[in-house]
Amino acid sequence: MEEEKKILQQIENIKKEDPFLDPDHASDNAAVDTDVREQVGHDTVEAQVKDLTKRLQEIKIAMINMEKGNYGTCERCGASIPQTRLELVPEARFCIECERKLRK
Repeated sequence: MEEEKKILQQIENIKKEDPFLDPDHASDNAAVDTDVREQVGHDTVEAQVKDLTKRLQEIKIAMINMEKGNYGTCERCGASIPQTRLELVPEARFCIECERKLRK
């Protein structure tokens, strides 16, 4: 739950950095290079928020699995996920071997 709070705070902080939120953005007649920088900044913010939102969803799934008593069990093969992996990636849903197969 601490990680969930941390990610929500990160999302909030990142969104504040979005150049498109600047009230002058829509009305200024900035040079093309400024527009490009603002677009890149906006795209970066959106990508970071998307990644954090995905991680947040994974954490919520892990919390549901805890409630069901399935936490720490690979969703693909049913094997126990090693404690060291769960310490590094608490939202891990798959053992390392299954994760590798899924990423191929």
